Amino acid sequence: MHITNFARFNLLGAMLFATPMLSAQTEHADSHLTEHEAVPQTSVKSVDKHAQHEQMMQAEHQQHQQHQQHQQHQQHQHMSMPHPVEKAATTTTHDHRQEHGGQWYQSSMLESKWMQHAGGRGVWQSELESRVGTDEHKLFFKLHTQQAESQQTEYEAQVLYSRMISDFWDIQAGVAYQQEDQTSAQQWRGVVGLHGLAPYFFETEAYLSLAEDQQVQLSLDTERDFLLTQKLILAPYLQAKLVLSDESEQAQKTGLNQLQTGLQMRYEISKKVMPFVDVAYGYHKGLAQTAERDATESEQGWQYGAGLRLKF
Repeated sequence: MHITNFARFNLLGAMLFATPMLSAQTEHADSHLTEHEAVPQTSVKSVDKHAQHEQMMQAEHQQHQQHQQHQQHQQHQHMSMPHPVEKAATTTTHDHRQEHGGQWYQSSMLESKWMQHAGGRGVWQSELESRVGTDEHKLFFKLHTQQAESQQTEYEAQVLYSRMISDFWDIQAGVAYQQEDQTSAQQWRGVVGLHGLAPYFFETEAYLSLAEDQQVQLSLDTERDFLLTQKLILAPYLQAKLVLSDESEQAQKTGLNQLQTGLQMRYEISKKVMPFVDVAYGYHKGLAQTAERDATESEQGWQYGAGLRLKF
């Protein structure tokens, strides 16, 4: 009985002693597990911070690269942009002749008039002048026709090359073909002369012509416009021919052979259509005496008429 009680007492004491030990071990295991669970969370946070740092570094690196590229682009633009002096030098190589008289143009003028002589004889006269080229180089074509009543038509055609030698003058050279009714002569002539603007704004043409049989002639044609109004224009003119030498079968008298001076009053309906009236004094010396014919008398007198000038 005493042994049994003592055994029970020892068993109870052992149980009481084992209970705190088990609880302590359980708490130690729980704390150890808690610590092991906390370690991965801390490592995850550190990994996240490291990734964020790398992203920030990459962003800064990209910004730095963009900044360097922008600076290089600005330097390239600055180097590629020419200096104002260099730019001016390069622009001067551009051909500006098209803006300063180098362009091609064409213009023509046709003037036809009927002139009545004092003796009652009428004469139909026409002049055509056409030019094409630039201010420096031009080609002129001129045609003059004249037909008196009951007579055949006389005409003269010229083709001239014109070269500008100053601001107001061109030198011209070419050929002329002429047929006269009085002599029935047809001939070619070489022509050289000047065309331009004389002092006091006289538009002037002066030519020296040479042909076979020692035919040498000088001709002068000049006129000037005076504006009475913007549309009404008074134009005095002078036409003269001087024969220096002529040994042909149909020789003309030497000296002042032809002269016509007058006043032309025209009204500009437009810059292309201009009717006019004309009053002039004319002189013609006539033909010299040869073995085939007698000399002809000189003619002179007043002339008057009207006509039309067209420009196109």
